[in-house]
Amino acid sequence: MSKSFLMGNEAIGLGAVRAGVQVVSGYPGTPSTEVLETVAKHNPGDIYVEWSVNEKAAMEVAAAAAYTGARTMVTMKQVGLNVASDPLMSLAYVGVKGGMVVMVADDPGPISSQTEQDTRHFGQFSKLPVFDPSSPEEAYEMIGDAFDYSEKYHTPVLFRPTTRICHGCASVELKERICLPAPQGFVKDSNKWVIFPRLSNANHRMIEARNPVIGDDFSSYRFNLLHREEKETVQGIITHGISYEFVMEALNGYKGARVIKISTPNPTPEKLMLQFMDGLNEVMAVEELDPVLEQELMLLCGKHHLNVDIRGKLTGDVQCAGENSVESVRKVLEAYLGAPYIEYMESLDEASDEAAGAAPLPVPPLPIRPPVLCAGCPHRASFYAVKRAMEKLNQELPDGQEPVEGIYCGDIGCYTLGNAKPLDMVDTCLCMGAGITMAQGMQRVEPHKRYFSFVGDSTFFASGLTGIVNAVYNEANLTLCILDNSTTAMTGHQPHPGTGHTMMGQVVEKVDITNVLEGIGIKHIRTVDALDLKQCVDTVLEFSALNGVKAVIFKAPCIAIVKTTKKCRIVEDRCVDCRTCINEIGCPALVLDQDKVKIDSGLCTGCGLCGQICTVDAIEPVE
Repeated sequence: MSKSFLMGNEAIGLGAVRAGVQVVSGYPGTPSTEVLETVAKHNPGDIYVEWSVNEKAAMEVAAAAAYTGARTMVTMKQVGLNVASDPLMSLAYVGVKGGMVVMVADDPGPISSQTEQDTRHFGQFSKLPVFDPSSPEEAYEMIGDAFDYSEKYHTPVLFRPTTRICHGCASVELKERICLPAPQGFVKDSNKWVIFPRLSNANHRMIEARNPVIGDDFSSYRFNLLHREEKETVQGIITHGISYEFVMEALNGYKGARVIKISTPNPTPEKLMLQFMDGLNEVMAVEELDPVLEQELMLLCGKHHLNVDIRGKLTGDVQCAGENSVESVRKVLEAYLGAPYIEYMESLDEASDEAAGAAPLPVPPLPIRPPVLCAGCPHRASFYAVKRAMEKLNQELPDGQEPVEGIYCGDIGCYTLGNAKPLDMVDTCLCMGAGITMAQGMQRVEPHKRYFSFVGDSTFFASGLTGIVNAVYNEANLTLCILDNSTTAMTGHQPHPGTGHTMMGQVVEKVDITNVLEGIGIKHIRTVDALDLKQCVDTVLEFSALNGVKAVIFKAPCIAIVKTTKKCRIVEDRCVDCRTCINEIGCPALVLDQDKVKIDSGLCTGCGLCGQICTVDAIEPVE
């Protein structure tokens, strides 16, 4: 055994390797991405690892491998579970033979997501067991337990870390890899693996009978902790996950309340929770994101006729959205526990001040740093070309003719940042691939406008194809703008079917986007250099005027995956300080220095877009 300082996602990945996982599939999405990457990095050679085209495909790959008796894991973020929910709901009824862990990272905040979904609800919805770790060290151990419980009850299980667990770091004691027998292999049995209505009904009844048994099992699970108070109390605190760490830090040794940590929220560990409530008058539920434990306690109080006041999010005592923190939890506990707790904390503060001497200086607030496309990002150039094309179209209209409005339907990824000023080129953003189908819906109501659907190369394969087929089949009228930067940039540059290599390190045939579009039936397709402004503007003007579905592929690699010695510089004797470069594209490499436009050579990648828009030819490339 040895100790390593690990990120939570690394701990989960290494825990899965230790537990004998044999197949790992997934789709990248912050905060989950590093789990699969860790397995790939530390692959002993007998684990198959793949980035699947989307979460649904990943779920089905892992499920099929689990049918053979292999231990499998599928990774995704919380919104990815929406994509994978179709196979998951059926899989809950079918079950598995080998252990299968569905690792879903939730993102309270949200920090890098569209929603603050709480995957514990999916556990209740699908009737699947849920594991909820409270630290990287616990996650390392718990992932092995998750495989064990999955095999014990022949069911997939959900493993739900949150951002602060995934990206937090801790010293973790690594253990020897478990040696497992070879999988038995897939054994044909249509009464087991083919889900018909009669079998569904029988399996549903089996699940309802099984889950209370799992709940009893969870009541003695080692990571469900009941802290007994030193003196008799009538107040309790129920919590879970990272919120447990916040509660314990905020209590700071205070023993005047009973605390319970629930690491397996579904099925409910009823016996343990009833033991916790014995003798209490009130309980505060501190949790992220939804009042799952709070509602479970209320149900138990009704079921067992307990006179316990349950408080939390539903009563307005705990914030209803966003991340918890030590500070927010301490405020909750001060209001809940009252004078004894406050006096205890004040005595600790006084002792701390005496030990530390003078009070520390106040920390200044951090500067506001809005997200922005990277300097030299080809997506900026692509958006700007479409914007310029529509401006040029309207400038050349005959006098008296109404201007043509462009509607720009965006997508999830780096290029969502195209909504920011001065580009302002994302009018809608719902979910991955939706920009293609949303343009179709609006076009049916307002056909006189011009519609542009933006999609990245990775999202094209993940969830764009269905919308494109729908557009061609139903004769929609839109311009498909594929922003091809040869990687999955948003989540850390993972490969996809268009890159020509896999997560196993194999060089494979690229799936060519043009060939796919031709196969779908799109007649007008053109690939342009995203950083050639004139070519892009002319192509957009030409294609957007055509009827039907047409595609412009804006191709240029992500600046993070290419090396360049190019830079741009201001020719000072030509610059008239009009600031067109700054006002038009908002590149972070363009800065003001004492009211003069400068180019930050540390940020500039020499893409040349600013030089193409400069009206006085005052920007030139240099090596």
